[in-house]
Amino acid sequence: MANRNITIVRDLVKYIVKIKEYCNGVDKDSFVANTQLHEACVFNLLQMGESITRLDDKFIHAYPEIPWIKIRGLRNRIAHDYEGISIDIIWDIIQNDLEPLRAQLLMIETDLKAGM
Repeated sequence: MANRNITIVRDLVKYIVKIKEYCNGVDKDSFVANTQLHEACVFNLLQMGESITRLDDKFIHAYPEIPWIKIRGLRNRIAHDYEGISIDIIWDIIQNDLEPLRAQLLMIETDLKAGM
């Protein structure tokens, strides 16, 4: 179970890194205009939400500072209402939420490795 959780945490970090690399040096107007770019980012956000569904409840409750429900909710919104997704919201998530989330996940990964 612990190995699966650490693998998922590493995957989450990987998805964040991809999104941040895709958007490096890109401003909002360029992001909005580049359909391939924002679709790639949305896909990785969807992958994050899908990955979280494989975490066990005990693990999720052990790290309440992570917005697990919001991440899963975004995945559901992307999967079931793609046309209704606001690019402004996606941009805001990329600019404001992913880096702090990455830092938290890296701390969790460190904790998990120490407990192995």
